[in-house]
Amino acid sequence: MTGMKVLVVGGAGYIGSHMVYDLLRANHEVIVADNLSTGRRSDVHPDAAFVQLDIRDRAALDKLFATHPGIDLVMHFAAKLIVPESVQHPLTYYSNNVDGVRVLVESMLAAGVNTLVFSSTAAVYGEPTLTRPLREDDPLAPINPYGATKRAAEELIAAAGAAHGLNYAILRYFNAAGADSSGDLGLNKPHLTHLIPLATRAALGMGPALTVYGTDWPTPDGTCIRDYIHVSDLTAAHLLAAEHLMDAGGSLTLNLGTNTGSSVLQVIDAVGTYSPCPYVTGPRRAGDPAQLVADSTRARSVLGWEPVRSLDDIVRSDFYYRKYHSA
Repeated sequence: MTGMKVLVVGGAGYIGSHMVYDLLRANHEVIVADNLSTGRRSDVHPDAAFVQLDIRDRAALDKLFATHPGIDLVMHFAAKLIVPESVQHPLTYYSNNVDGVRVLVESMLAAGVNTLVFSSTAAVYGEPTLTRPLREDDPLAPINPYGATKRAAEELIAAAGAAHGLNYAILRYFNAAGADSSGDLGLNKPHLTHLIPLATRAALGMGPALTVYGTDWPTPDGTCIRDYIHVSDLTAAHLLAAEHLMDAGGSLTLNLGTNTGSSVLQVIDAVGTYSPCPYVTGPRRAGDPAQLVADSTRARSVLGWEPVRSLDDIVRSDFYYRKYHSA
């Protein structure tokens, strides 16, 4: 499908900026809205229109929809997402992640735009006791304000769907990582919290040794297992979800992952293919589940989506991006 006009809120952030690049590659028209609180203006593709606003500002959103008529759908990447920060500042997280979605949906519906692709997270599942990959109908029990706000936003969107005809795709990410094939985009922040960029930064000598939190987990090598998915595989799923909604395929909620996990030590080994990754061991962190892996069968079945990039592809892309870009 070509010729969609897409508003990407949070389009200056890590995943949002990658989404903008891939929408433009697919010949769609893109408007980016971002308050630049964490996003980078320089990461917005020059062919995308840019509006600086906060999604909690109803007047600014209404003006955007009036100024850019004919928007087909909205993609939402505008959440705050740092778990420890959400614990320290829960009101800020509820304001941005829940009330921001409410205001956005209200403005969308008032403008006659009723299609939304929403970025959610595996954090809605909380600390699962299941050893198998997680399915969309497994219990939702978030253990921190970040996960709780994303669950609340999901419920708000579903309620708007039932009451007001909002068509939506809720996409629950697991561990997004990697960099765009162009080499122009990657996760570039002064305070990194994700394992793979922390490991590649340590291997490049750009930061301290990596800390491995716990080596006595009930996993094959004693370290935590996570499901790592390349950011470009995520954006491919968003495009398919958008096409599904525009073709009247019906609202849906999907996990986006690889169905397999990699341990912390396996990630360190993968990074070591390019340069040795120095690391130290520390105690377990409270709230870390031993294993968090997605069952993405539904996304494969409904969208025909298949992640095609391996852990090595993720590490290699991040390694070379980080080698030439620093925050």
